[in-house]
Amino acid sequence: MTTRLSPKLLGTLLVALALLVAPLTLGGEEYVLRVLTVGATYAIAVYGMNLILGLTGQLSLAHGGFFGIGVYVVGLLTTDYGWTFWPSLLVAVAATAVGGYVAGIVALRTREEYFAIFTMAMGFIIFLVISRWESVTHAHSGVSGVKFPEGFGVLDFSEPVVMYYLVLLFLLGAGYVTYAVRRSGIGRTLVAIRTSEDLARSIGVNVGLNKQLAFAASTTLAGLGGGLFAAVQGFVGPSAASIDLTFEMLMFILVGGLGTVMGPVVGTFVVLFLFEYFQDFEAYRFIVLGPIIVALVIFAPRGIVGYLNAFADARRSRSPGGRADATGPPTGELDPPPTTTPAGSTTETREAL
Repeated sequence: MTTRLSPKLLGTLLVALALLVAPLTLGGEEYVLRVLTVGATYAIAVYGMNLILGLTGQLSLAHGGFFGIGVYVVGLLTTDYGWTFWPSLLVAVAATAVGGYVAGIVALRTREEYFAIFTMAMGFIIFLVISRWESVTHAHSGVSGVKFPEGFGVLDFSEPVVMYYLVLLFLLGAGYVTYAVRRSGIGRTLVAIRTSEDLARSIGVNVGLNKQLAFAASTTLAGLGGGLFAAVQGFVGPSAASIDLTFEMLMFILVGGLGTVMGPVVGTFVVLFLFEYFQDFEAYRFIVLGPIIVALVIFAPRGIVGYLNAFADARRSRSPGGRADATGPPTGELDPPPTTTPAGSTTETREAL
């Protein structure tokens, strides 16, 4: 009896393998390795955006601001206050988690476009504080000399390859958290809220609390990515908390595939390397990238990973036995969005395992 890997699981394994062996294939290309490492920190934060937008349907435009909080907490604690990296990272994660929960109390009283506008204003306020509070954040002078993580005599994280694998480990963890949350009862509760808040409330779901927790989880991953970004860069400035960064992260998730496990990774690295390719035309790169992104939204609204998933499902449904021939462990992708029956009840379309 043979067990076949599903196309989705095979794709997940190939992406993971490519990331694992990337340093071995680059030779002396430290610049490319640095781009990969920075991209991995962004992808961690994009996983946070995927939680709040992909599961609850709430578009938070303060994501770059919370990423910047993580950056500056680690940067300032390790330089101005002489802390080591790991306690600084823990404080950054805790600060963004608590900050996200408290901010959610106010922000989540609004809905739809008003929530997006409110969070954009929140992100802009964070950027203004970071860029103007000279005595604390050094404003536009930035923070330099951010410490590397301590290897405790075993690992040297000042080595680019070692630092890459550290960030990659956190990235894999963020991907697994997304997968685990979506497969759990909490994830299904959040999807029910996205489908219909009134319906979820009518069956006893505490909509407000669940949305606050999702928002806090989102900002926590943003802070984690930001803290790692500070160590990778060594120097950070206010641009690490800008509104532009929020929209770039939104672009990453839309291109990769909203609501998928591999979407944040694929979208982040594809767009980031396109940015690097067009860096000589930085002022005009969106003239080229803009139409590409618009075309993706029109013809592949579920993103690259979503489109490939749909293609794999279509091929499998046409194969002998249809979906019944798909066996094996979970594929690593999120379930498709729920569908509502004419009677108003909500059911989820599951992948055959």
